[in-house]
Amino acid sequence: MPLVRTRFGDYEKHMFPDDIQQLAQQIVAASTARGLMLATAESCTGGLVASALTAVPGSSSALDRGFVTYSNEAKSQMLDVRQTTLMAHGAVSEETARAMAEGAVSNSRAEISVSVTGIAGPGGGSDDKPVGLVHFASQGPKGLTHVQKRFGEIGRDAIRMASVRTALSMLADQLG
Repeated sequence: MPLVRTRFGDYEKHMFPDDIQQLAQQIVAASTARGLMLATAESCTGGLVASALTAVPGSSSALDRGFVTYSNEAKSQMLDVRQTTLMAHGAVSEETARAMAEGAVSNSRAEISVSVTGIAGPGGGSDDKPVGLVHFASQGPKGLTHVQKRFGEIGRDAIRMASVRTALSMLADQLG
């Protein structure tokens, strides 16, 4: 899976697997048709969800912005995640994911958001919060939803791609 999109004759390589590309295309089409803007708030995915959406031609009519908030300071400054939330629950928690999703909507022109915060590894895990633990939240027409995944130690890239799939599925659900 190359990191760039290139064209050599009739052969085209893509940054994302086909299933992610198709889901992103569906989300952009549905968001555009409904006149709803999207925002992403990402930590362990580092902007991959927004990148999957912007790989779709015409995505500017659907995606308002993406927040890459890798540090706790960024989560607080850009998404209004309270320091008390981060101190009490940690960056990788349901509470922080929910606050990130709410902050993405309140700090953008978007009506729908998705947030991702987790431990992609290979280090950084603990017994309580192991590598592969990822929290997701989405704010939109269906309210504020949360999903927790434990992908296990399947490798950093695999955890991040699995997280993109989950985040896009949550956006699709808000639009469905």
